[in-house]
Amino acid sequence: MSNLKISVAQIASIKGNVDENLSIHLKAIEKASELGVSYIVFPELSLTGYEPELAKHLAFSIDDKRLQPLIDSAVRNNINIGVGAPLMSDGLPKIGLIIVSQSGAINTYEKMHLHPGEEDYFDKGECHNVVTISSTNIANGICADANNASHVQACSDLGAEVYIAGVLITEAGYDSDTAVMAEYANQYNMLVAMANHNQPTGKWAPIGKSAIWSNEGLLACASEYQNALVVAEKMNTKWFGQVVEI
Repeated sequence: MSNLKISVAQIASIKGNVDENLSIHLKAIEKASELGVSYIVFPELSLTGYEPELAKHLAFSIDDKRLQPLIDSAVRNNINIGVGAPLMSDGLPKIGLIIVSQSGAINTYEKMHLHPGEEDYFDKGECHNVVTISSTNIANGICADANNASHVQACSDLGAEVYIAGVLITEAGYDSDTAVMAEYANQYNMLVAMANHNQPTGKWAPIGKSAIWSNEGLLACASEYQNALVVAEKMNTKWFGQVVEI
């Protein structure tokens, strides 16, 4: 592969409807594969919607049969996939990222920093997650993780050159949250990407505008309600961005 391509997917999730949400994910994955993307990441809890009250009932295990369409797609399309879902644990479920490699292997990351109120429904994760794709170290985060400088610092210390977070960001928080992400890209000389929902989910109204930044600033940003892939491509040592409608 000549140039590394990484993408975040901006989609809407339907409340508790895993089958329908899988269909939306698979459509985005096919489009990303056509573009030559190596790793695509979806918003926080994208497979179920951001529905804390339903999380325990809908929680996934790593051998969950509902993941088979994603495994098949990853292998068929030679692509690595990160999808948001509640994960089973000994106590409350965790807010998770399920990472399906291009070989079909499953890896997970569990959100380490919870927003106020999430602790009523979820437990915290304890370990950072950095995957290596095409010789590039990519750190994964979920929403509030990216609001904690210590999380990004730790990922940088682990050698991450890219930091990607699936999020749920509303209009009220967008400017402040994205200013922080842009600063991370500059401070740590890393690519920073975030995948946001673009339609209401749970009690929230996320604003879309999924985006990617390099140390030179904003590379690409989707519009509010667009179903889209925001793609960053590395050519030699420089990143370039584009938005592709799904």
